[in-house]
Amino acid sequence: MSQATILVAGATGFTGRKTVELLLEKNVPVRALVRTDDQRAQSLRELGAEVVVGDLQDLNALRAALEGIETAYFVYSIAPGLIEASSRFALAAKEAGVKSVVNMSQISARRVAKSNAALNHYTAERVFDWSGLAMTHLRPTYFAQWLIYPHWRKHIVERGEIRLPFGDGRHAPIAAEDQARLIAAILMNPQPHAGKTYNLNGPVELSQQGVADAVGEVLGRTITYVPISLEQYDAEMTEAGLPPFLRQHLIEVAQDYQHGVFEGEDSIIREVTGQSPMTVQAFVTQHKALFQ
Repeated sequence: MSQATILVAGATGFTGRKTVELLLEKNVPVRALVRTDDQRAQSLRELGAEVVVGDLQDLNALRAALEGIETAYFVYSIAPGLIEASSRFALAAKEAGVKSVVNMSQISARRVAKSNAALNHYTAERVFDWSGLAMTHLRPTYFAQWLIYPHWRKHIVERGEIRLPFGDGRHAPIAAEDQARLIAAILMNPQPHAGKTYNLNGPVELSQQGVADAVGEVLGRTITYVPISLEQYDAEMTEAGLPPFLRQHLIEVAQDYQHGVFEGEDSIIREVTGQSPMTVQAFVTQHKALFQ
């Protein structure tokens, strides 16, 4: 019989996988929920995780995955279906006797959000709250990982540019690895965080040129922030093959960004884990090979 009392959904993603790794390093049995039984899932097994396969839209698969679980981490990609997935996860968790859930939301989740994805996150938070589960909502600013996603990394590598319609807005990029440290800590000791909503930020707030300068400092080359129009941004994302739902979200939150919605610097990660999140320079150094 499984000894795992913690479940991590999205366990093959940047944040989920690191959360699984951190729990296993502390000898905490963990059940990893994956959508596809591929090499990434196999690598989790090799680390020592119990791997279960199931879709977040499949109520019965979720109910089986949550059997015997006390605390769980929920995350959903920027795609249609979040509210349905959240509702089914909450229902399955209640039926299985899960006590607490850590929910990955986003900093732009607001009732007035014009992004469909951001409004869905706000709605999903409320659905989780109504379930009666002990909830902790995490609302991260832009991930540092955006720097290494193919579309944006290509501009840095090939042009020495960060091309975004962010104006003079600022944020403190937050690495998935640092979010995972907080998630693992909450999953192991959820009670102090029940009913809380935390904004997640990196340690230093920067303008986009500040981010570019930090990247260039590590790479030893000049990186320039090139402000582009929303129309150009949409055209470039369309050319890169990004789906319409994601493009609509990114267009709307680009405007939120200009109005300060993504601002802030970390306090909660350092407070809970005893370690500050990494700077942009530290992140790029860790992933430097991707920029060659």
